[in-house]
Amino acid sequence: MTTPHNLKRLHQLIWVLIYGGLLALVLGLSVERTNEALGWSMVIGGGSFALLGAVLVYVRSRFKED
Repeated sequence: MTTPHNLKRLHQLIWVLIYGGLLALVLGLSVERTNEALGWSMVIGGGSFALLGAVLVYVRSRFKED
């Protein structure tokens, strides 16, 4: 059931995942210069979160508002 409240919460989650993931990715690239293992784990984690946010954008596009 897609109520307006649920859609609003999904939108908030999507943008937090996308922007937070991209921020972690960029910070990981910066940290990678001094600590390679930590940097790459941040890059992979941030990229995963950003990708999950993009997938949720597609999922949201398939919903129909009641």
